[in-house]
Amino acid sequence: MKKFNIIVLTLATLIGISSYTHAEVAFLQPYDFVGFTFWLVSIGCLAATAFFFLESGLVAPEWRASIIVAGLITGIAFIHSMYMRNMWVTTGDSPTIYRHIDWLITMPLLIIEFYLVLSAVKKISSSIFWKLLIGALIMVSGSYAGQAGYIHSFLGFVIWMTGWIFILYELSSGNTGKLVARSSNNDLVTSFEIMRMIVTIGWTIYPLGYVFGYLTGGLDSNTLNVIYNFGDFINKIGFGIVIWVVARQHK
Repeated sequence: MKKFNIIVLTLATLIGISSYTHAEVAFLQPYDFVGFTFWLVSIGCLAATAFFFLESGLVAPEWRASIIVAGLITGIAFIHSMYMRNMWVTTGDSPTIYRHIDWLITMPLLIIEFYLVLSAVKKISSSIFWKLLIGALIMVSGSYAGQAGYIHSFLGFVIWMTGWIFILYELSSGNTGKLVARSSNNDLVTSFEIMRMIVTIGWTIYPLGYVFGYLTGGLDSNTLNVIYNFGDFINKIGFGIVIWVVARQHK
């Protein structure tokens, strides 16, 4: 019964917040594929949030923070996806500001998950936490400033790539990567490699969308939003599932 109450409360809270902020809901049209992708991300993130919060009480204590943060990431993404969907349906404009507010919160949390996963297995320096956090903030700040027109779009892209490359270096050849390379915990190494692959390959969607959407003009807003929505679905929900699988193996 306690588990059932948790999941019901989670769903009610998220849906309630979304409904309150959008008293007048714009309905999707049958031919609106872009709007459908916003809706798909919203529902997927809502289900993932309920699942992660429910599972947080079933894993070992040292893994609970990781699972709860995974739920926070998808919960935040759900609310912002509803905002973005309604903005798209009612105005047809790309929800740049809402998307970057979402990224500004969720991308640092995704990166911090590497620190939390390592912390669940062994004691590590807090400097790893700050390095990963700063790299993520630089990345998202550059992307927003370039896409919103505060700085030249190419400069925004350079800042984006600088933050991303720094994160990849830290996860591969930096202190974080070295810690994992020396670890004898096969489950940790496997999960870390999958998470790193998501950040390396899955996150490629975002800078590619930036290049073709803002630097070369090769993509219209419809295609760009579909690409970004697909990336959010894979990178946020999939990332949390990887952590959950490993956490369940350490009960």
